[in-house]
Amino acid sequence: MLRCADGSYYVGSTTDLELRLHQHNEGLGASHTRHRRPVVLVWHEEFDRVDDAFAREKQVQNWSRAKREALIRGDYTALPSLSEPTSRRRRREMEAGEGG
Repeated sequence: MLRCADGSYYVGSTTDLELRLHQHNEGLGASHTRHRRPVVLVWHEEFDRVDDAFAREKQVQNWSRAKREALIRGDYTALPSLSEPTSRRRRREMEAGEGG
């Protein structure tokens, strides 16, 4: 996962991480990163199988910003609660005295 200069995140997959990061920073990557340089690698995983990597890429692409940031921080315990719809999560936090 890359953090772009505007603070947005880009999730992709590659067989050569170092080369792909260089390409993104040279403006040769995805259109999302082309106009948001420089980009910084903030998280990655390695897979033996391309189909597993692609499935994980699609999974993380569908995550909220908060959930992506928990992944970047390594806060794996927060991931399940960040999967809840926002309204349910806020209600649970209010009941526990954590929100508001």
